Amino acid sequence: MASPSAATSPSPASAAANLSATEANAATTTQAPKKTKLHGRAFYESIGSPKYIVAPMVDQSEFAWRMLTRSFLPAEEQHTLLCYTPMFHARLFTEAPKYRDSHFQPIRGPLTADSPRPGSPDYVPFLDGNPEIDRSLFVQFCANDPAYLLSAAKLVAPYCDAVDLNLGCPQGIAKRGQYGSFLQENQELIFELINTLHKELDIPVTAKIRILDTKEATLKYAQNVLRAGASILTVHGRRREQKGHQTGLADWEYIRYLRENLPKETVIFANGNILQHSDLEKCLETTGADGVMSAEGNLSDPGLFARSPAVGEEGREYWRSKDGRRGGWRVDAVLRRYMDIIYKYVLEQEPPARRPLFMPGDDVAWLEEATSSTSTETTTTQTNNNSDEPPRKKHKSANGTASTPSTTTTNNPHLDKKALQTSPNLVSMQPHCFHLLRHFVTTHTDVRDLLARARNGSEIAKYEAILSQVERKVAQGLLEYERTGGSSFDVDVLETLIKETEDSQNDPESSAKARRENKRPWWVVQPIIRPLPKEALAKGALQLSKKELKAQAAKKAAGGGAGVVAAAGAAAAAAGVAVASVFGETGAKKEEKKDEKGEVKKTTEEAPVPVQGENGAETAVESLETTTSYPKSELVSG
Repeated sequence: MASPSAATSPSPASAAANLSATEANAATTTQAPKKTKLHGRAFYESIGSPKYIVAPMVDQSEFAWRMLTRSFLPAEEQHTLLCYTPMFHARLFTEAPKYRDSHFQPIRGPLTADSPRPGSPDYVPFLDGNPEIDRSLFVQFCANDPAYLLSAAKLVAPYCDAVDLNLGCPQGIAKRGQYGSFLQENQELIFELINTLHKELDIPVTAKIRILDTKEATLKYAQNVLRAGASILTVHGRRREQKGHQTGLADWEYIRYLRENLPKETVIFANGNILQHSDLEKCLETTGADGVMSAEGNLSDPGLFARSPAVGEEGREYWRSKDGRRGGWRVDAVLRRYMDIIYKYVLEQEPPARRPLFMPGDDVAWLEEATSSTSTETTTTQTNNNSDEPPRKKHKSANGTASTPSTTTTNNPHLDKKALQTSPNLVSMQPHCFHLLRHFVTTHTDVRDLLARARNGSEIAKYEAILSQVERKVAQGLLEYERTGGSSFDVDVLETLIKETEDSQNDPESSAKARRENKRPWWVVQPIIRPLPKEALAKGALQLSKKELKAQAAKKAAGGGAGVVAAAGAAAAAAGVAVASVFGETGAKKEEKKDEKGEVKKTTEEAPVPVQGENGAETAVESLETTTSYPKSELVSG
């Protein structure tokens, strides 16, 4: 999965030249009459005052996923869901047409400053920002140069409702490129980035931040962002250091503090700790925020924002336990919806004809046929693997009813084989499926192996084969649940989990309570529960750095009795204090380090030379020097 890469220091002259060209081209383009630009709460109300928001996620909140998430809401409510695009790299978006066209597709042709815009006679909407099906939509950029940010923002402005600045990405690549949360120490630059868009764009600018070490420092940070002109402030209730096994819990109290100390008209979105639908209202009530955003919770369950069907109205897509206390969307139903969206909008063809999803009581003849077919295919594959001859191509129809679809055409460049291989909607299919099927493939490793070989959604036949296997195994799981009177999950899995977590369910440093509340059968989509730092340390998945071990030893020597978790937290807090010190009396300037002669030291780090990567993005040649032995973060959103 390609991520925005570390970038060499941008040339202001080059950026200005690009911007001038953009403005010159835009001046010759037929445009719709400008609407009055709204700001703050007036803007928020103009887009329907959305309460639920799909977070910006690197290569993961693309058009098809947004459509899937909306599909679980009633038709009349789908427009009320606010969605963000994945995070785009502003300089690459400005300079690299390949990068731009393989990430954002509002029209069928290349996106340039003189592309058709809404209101012009030749405007024909395609996917991203389509006024009929993909609004409200905010486009997010990471940037460290106002000219590049403005140039990129002007390209997308006709096709979205607002442009968002990412100030939350905590990854090493963001540190190398000096964007995301690594701009926290440069509040003057943050102000300039936001203020440039506020003054120059025809649509509002918003921003997404992480909390700092103290509530007071976070408040000054938020005030700076709002003074610069941000119409909406999204607050991720974690610090920059909270990632990977150190992710821990988001602190909703910080967001509440901002709500109580910022002007009442300020629009605030809360982000963090959303695992299931009931968490949405808990978050809104606790934080006082106007809306709540979900990233990883949404990736595990795209139906997260929808209300559960009433008892007796589950249909074939929703499963509910026999005691009625647990329920969720079936993985085969979600995967089928996702596939059908890919067919309809991305491949632009009708989805294959499919039988109704299986429910206990249905005819099982197809299931026996599918099992026999799978057994024959496995034997054939093993024979071919042991043969010196090349393997023969398989011609299997999906579920026995659909033939392998064609994905090439000479009439539409978007359906060209090469174009499909870089389509943002097809590139994202494998990681999305691994999220959806995380618990499923833990039980069914053969499906995991199939998914590992399905690298790109352009190989749609491979995904049809995966769907066929998922539907068959879900049917078998449902039949077993009925045959055992529910004990295959209620007793064998759930009661075992309850016994294992009995002693730690009320421990605030344990994930036991969340695991118990969110556990579902493997055939139901459900959140991925991260171990909290204390648990990660106990399992050996997290190791303390030398600095943290030294802090731990010092506390023990002082009789503090602090444990390893406190030591890890102290180290993270120390890093946060460094950011908090950016804010002096005025909350604006950063102290400069001086040497013994009183001269200011240069602290700018030279960026590595990048190389071309997937989707036109760049990849750093050098890897960031790590100061800890923690595993790399799995976070997808800042």
